[in-house]
Amino acid sequence: MANLQVCAGATLQCSFGAAPGVLNVLPANRTMVGGVPAATLLDSIPIVNITPFAMCQSTANPTVIAATAAALGVFTPMPCVPVTPAPWIPGGAPTVLIGPAPALDAQGTLICAWGGVIKVAQPGQVSTLVP
Repeated sequence: MANLQVCAGATLQCSFGAAPGVLNVLPANRTMVGGVPAATLLDSIPIVNITPFAMCQSTANPTVIAATAAALGVFTPMPCVPVTPAPWIPGGAPTVLIGPAPALDAQGTLICAWGGVIKVAQPGQVSTLVP
């Protein structure tokens, strides 16, 4: 079975996040999948494309380190602000271009600077059967 195309509204999960996030895709490339903008490997900008994952539980996150120190060593998760310095890592062969970049499929991963691995939980592409 082919990998599903990731599009706006896809559900994402970070390995250090407490809750799922959502992928926002701006309609700049004017390519739609099921009526919503299709994602590319470049749709990796924190807050613009990658929404927070509630509370961050990474011991490499400076805010978690500071809060844990302030709590005298009691581990203290802090609000998530993703830091994704590089684009998505393609999961399959990136053979489809959307504008200037390869399309993002459901096997893609994104690395957060605090050590988290962000994966696609639900790609947002759904198929419907027409009778």
